[in-house]
Amino acid sequence: MYSAIFLKTENELNKVLRRQRKTKNDIGILFVSLWDDQSEKLVKEIRRNLWGDKGKPLYIVDSFKMPHAFVIFNTSKLPHLIQLKRGAMESEDYLSKVYEELGL
Repeated sequence: MYSAIFLKTENELNKVLRRQRKTKNDIGILFVSLWDDQSEKLVKEIRRNLWGDKGKPLYIVDSFKMPHAFVIFNTSKLPHLIQLKRGAMESEDYLSKVYEELGL
């Protein structure tokens, strides 16, 4: 299960990634665009179901606020879920799998 955290700047994301490299904690990063209907629906579901939960952190990155962050993981399709698990990375951009991975 995840706990949603909305990032506002690319600097915040960079700090999260540096910390994760050191600690190797499991985290998720969800790339969305609030101009996209599917991303908007997904964010509404996340706010309803994952907001304030105690679980692995799910960092949500908005393309409008942080366009350069998308280059880090070669994101070209939205929504895009990246899961960092003990040094390994899993990437998922198929919408139904994203919902499944988030438990929605």
